[in-house]
Order: sequence, then structure tokens, then C-alpha cells
Amino acid sequence: MNLFEMSAAEAAAAIQSGETTSEELVQACLDHIATLEDSVGAWAHLDPEYALRQARDADLQRRSGMSVGPLHGVPVGVKDIFDTRDMPTEDGTVLHAGRTPAYDATAVALLREAGAVIMGKTVTTELAVYAPGKTRNPHDPARTPGGSSSGSAAAVAAHMVPLAIGTQTNGSVIRPASYCGVFGYKPSHGLISRYRVLQQSRALDQVGVFGRTVADVALLAEQLMGFDQRDSDMRPRSRPNLTGTATGEPLVPPRLAFVQTPAWDQADKDVQDAFAELMEFLGDEAEELDLSDLLENAVNWHRTIMEADLARSFRREYERGKESLSATLREMIERGQQCLAMDYNEALEQIPVLNSALDEILLEYDAIITPATTGEAPAGLESTGSPVFCTPWTLCGMPSISVPILQGSNGMPIGVQMTAARNDDARLLRTANWLALRVEE
Repeated sequence: MNLFEMSAAEAAAAIQSGETTSEELVQACLDHIATLEDSVGAWAHLDPEYALRQARDADLQRRSGMSVGPLHGVPVGVKDIFDTRDMPTEDGTVLHAGRTPAYDATAVALLREAGAVIMGKTVTTELAVYAPGKTRNPHDPARTPGGSSSGSAAAVAAHMVPLAIGTQTNGSVIRPASYCGVFGYKPSHGLISRYRVLQQSRALDQVGVFGRTVADVALLAEQLMGFDQRDSDMRPRSRPNLTGTATGEPLVPPRLAFVQTPAWDQADKDVQDAFAELMEFLGDEAEELDLSDLLENAVNWHRTIMEADLARSFRREYERGKESLSATLREMIERGQQCLAMDYNEALEQIPVLNSALDEILLEYDAIITPATTGEAPAGLESTGSPVFCTPWTLCGMPSISVPILQGSNGMPIGVQMTAARNDDARLLRTANWLALRVEE
């Protein structure tokens, strides 16, 4: 196995045992990036010498007998909307070109505390909304990698780094994970700090992670779940034991609820056929559940909140440089400017109502399964694809993971999205790992 092909857990263990060094791993990743970056375009900022300097420091620390963290010496890609004190953070827009923060986002600081090497900044769509960046799908450069965490998903899929972080306000972790064929995990709202991360919507923004195994996304996410009072949606709590639970054997076979959602007619035939086969494969372990009435207005409520919050969050960008914004983003902001306070507050009030109903339903099931996307990654680079299958769960702040176990008629990956009750993250990851291993058998 090439060093750059190791999982994050394997890499961390190899570095800590002295089997390899962080410098050797980072150099292998950099060499691999050099062969692929022109065709994939995953990186907004990459300084090879600085990455190697971090790796050498990590190796020196280990050799000196100093304590090391769970990600010691492991390279991680960081979406270019997380502030980094030693790298530019330009948020995918010319309006923020040259922006150099003085401080790290909390998530980045926690990565450093865990010993990670911050490999560089991965490409995001324009202000983390819909207008694509330069990134292409590693499986087919003529197709989108998804968005907005496009560079993070593509970098992990292309074995440029074993891990990367991103964000999701609608489908920006789950969708690119599905299109690129990696695990993408969006924890429950309020588990990972968003301090010094570009804000779109306080109610909807959530940090997520990418890896090539369930164990890897659990390992990464667990390091990011420290309480931060500067994120007003976080509450003091102990970190969930994700790594210990995720790869454990369920005491009894999980029960899954297959939910088509009101968007089912937007799913390609590939997706509909694949889920029919998956349901047949799972047999008694999965049951179809009709939540059409409950979720009927979820997309509209989400749109109301997101567009009103975009108008607020990007007011300065719109006022000072709207001609530099994409037409799509301008239109979203302008619709948000017209949103009535009554409609906005009514949409927000639906979130706890939906969560209460879904919590009741999920007492009988370990997870809900739905498509992660409407199909394979669309051909062309003008769009990042539809997030419609992610929208209800993002609105509710529920934990979700894309499990890359299906394939379309063109040979492109398709993810199965699994969702659990809010704050039931550890069990969700264990159920996802069970499903991945079950299909692999």
C-alpha cells in the first residue's frame, strides 16, 4: 500500500508506533497531489514546504517523548471558509481575495490540538452557496464533485489527504460525499463549533467531515466536539464516544426505515432501482415508511430561513460588490430581502415540531435511510447538483452520513444517506458501519 492510500486511523497508528513518519506521509500525499491537482483542482491554497514543516515538527515532538494527540502528524484538508491564522481564507469569492485572518476557527484550533497537519485550504463554492469553484470530480473530471464542500470531498476521494472538514447548510457535505464516493458525516447541530467559520445561517449551518471509512470520520469528528461558548448554539456536554462506538458490533441487528421523502419523483431511475435492490437485500431489517405529510413543507421552510439569512449574512458583500456575485446568489439574497418576519419566524418554529415528531418515530428505528442525492454526479461543471434529499434533515439539525455503497449506470458512486434522531450520533455511525460491512460481505 502506498502511504497516501492509508486510512486516517492507519496513518495515526503508524506514526505513533514509528512505523512511518508524518514527514514521509505528508510528502507522499504532496507527491500524489502534484500528479492529480491539475485535473481535480481541489486546493484553494497549498504550500508544500509549510505542510512539511508542520510534519517535521510533529515528528520531532514524538521523538522527544512529548504527548501526542489522536491525529498526530495526519494531514487534514480544511474548507476555505474556516479561518486559519497562517493561511489565507478567501471564502470562494473575489470579494474576499487576499483575506488573511489573525486567528484560527475553533475547529482548526482543535485539529492542531489533536496533532493534525493542516495540509491546506480546499476549494469551496462562492461563499459556500451554489456557484461552482474549479474542482472536478476525481472519478470523471467532466462531472461536478458537488458543493459547497467540493474540494474537501474531492481531495479525500482522490487520496490527496485521508481527512478533510467542510460545512453543510443544505446538502454541502452529504452531496459531494455521494458524488465523490467517500463517507461524509454531518453531526447534529450544535456539536461542533462554527466560531470563525463563514456564516450563512445560524439555524442551519453545521460543520461536517470527510473520510474513507466510518472509523475515520468518527475519529476526526470526535476531536472537533469540544464545547465552545462563542458558538451560542452549543451546550456544555461531554464529547460523545464516537470512535469507541462507531466500529462496535450492534447488540441486535439494526432496524432501518426507508423514507422516499416528497422528493422521490426527482430521483433518477438509477437511484430508484438501486434502492429497490437495497431494500430487497436488507429484507426484514428495513421497512418502508411514508413521511410525506410530515415533510411536505420542509423544503419551503428551509428555503425561507436560508434565503433570509443569506440576505443578512451577505448584506455587506451585496451592497459593496453585488456585480461580483453570481446571478444565482444575487437572486437568493434579493428573495431573502423580501422575506416577511412572520414567514421567517413561522419557518423557524417548525424545526422543534419536526424534531419532536421524528424523535417519536425513531424510537422504533436505528436510522432512516434515503438517497443522498438525486443520482450520479451530473455531467458538466455549471451546477453542483440538487441537495433536495438532504434538506429535511439539515433543517432539523439531525445527524446524517453518506455511505458510498451504490453505483449508477455510468459507474459513478451513489451514496445512501442515513439519518438519526438529533444527538444520537454515535449510534448512527455504528449503524452506518454495520450497513457498509453488510453490503461489503
